[in-house]
Amino acid sequence: MSDDDLAWETTDTRIDYSCPGFDIRMDDVRLPDGTETDFHYVDEPAAVVVLPFTPDGDVVVIDEWRQAVGRTNRGLPAGGTEPDDDDDYAAAARRELAEETGHEAETVEPLVTVEPANGIANSVHHYFVARGCEPSADQNLDFNESIRPTTVDYDDLKGAVLAGEVRDARTVLGVLYYELAGE
Repeated sequence: MSDDDLAWETTDTRIDYSCPGFDIRMDDVRLPDGTETDFHYVDEPAAVVVLPFTPDGDVVVIDEWRQAVGRTNRGLPAGGTEPDDDDDYAAAARRELAEETGHEAETVEPLVTVEPANGIANSVHHYFVARGCEPSADQNLDFNESIRPTTVDYDDLKGAVLAGEVRDARTVLGVLYYELAGE
């Protein structure tokens, strides 16, 4: 049996709701058994997530208010790409690092690309490891961001991830993948 046997046919698509950062899209679809129905999902641009190391080996993290869960979360700098990024995700990672933390990286290397919630969103997250990160400018936050950058010892961040104290999934995935990849 091939994957084509599982494919849905999209017969129409439209945006049901649009807001800063993402849209809610509705597709009219025909299932493999011929059933016609609709499917809603989050439609958003590709995003970058940065695991940024200082020259001393500490990690630049952000503490950010997350309205959906009603608390401040510790996480890695991350953000959506812009249409003019032209698939230059490393440049987007550098930009997000600078905008959210005021740091610039000496080097930026790809780590992994994932689809974090492909049952409800078309999101694609491109992870990068940045090294030699130094403060160089002021933050340049979006209108709806409340972020405080700080640096932490990498082993402390890893310990907080393993203890369940860091709940931001992008951060958890980035740290665990970095460990598993043997970086």
